[in-house]
Amino acid sequence: MNKYETIDLMEVANNGATPPNCDLTLQIKPVYAKGGKSKGIWEVDEKFLNGLGVTMGGYLASAADIMMAYAISSQLQESQTFASIDLHTTFHRPVFPGTVEVYASVERLGRKVAYLTAELVQNDKKVGNAVSSVMIIEK
Repeated sequence: MNKYETIDLMEVANNGATPPNCDLTLQIKPVYAKGGKSKGIWEVDEKFLNGLGVTMGGYLASAADIMMAYAISSQLQESQTFASIDLHTTFHRPVFPGTVEVYASVERLGRKVAYLTAELVQNDKKVGNAVSSVMIIEK
C-alpha cells in the first residue's frame, strides 16, 4: 500500500504522477489542484449503476470527496495532513454513463478546520453538490 503525502497529491493533480488506488477504482482523473481549487474528470460506466440504470449516490459522494482532498491539499504545508469530519451530498438529477466534471473549492481555511464545497456537472448541468468539514492535522 502506498501512503500519499499532501505534496504527492499535488504531483498527481498537476504533474501526472500515479494517483491513489481510490482514484483509479473510481476512474476519476485530477486535472489540476492549486490555490484551494481542484478539477477532476470522472468517467462513469455501467459498474457504477444501480438496478434502475442510474449512478449510485455514494459514488457521487466519493467523487466529490476525492476532489475536495486535492483542493485542501493545495492549501496545506508539508507538515500538515487532513481527515474528513463530515460529508453532506445533495443530488440534483440522475447521473448516467459518461463524463462528469467535478469541481472542488476550499471555502474557509482555519488553523484546525477547513470547509469545502464540490459541484458535479454532467452535460453542462449540475447533477450534485457536496459540502465537507475537514480537520487539519499537524504531523
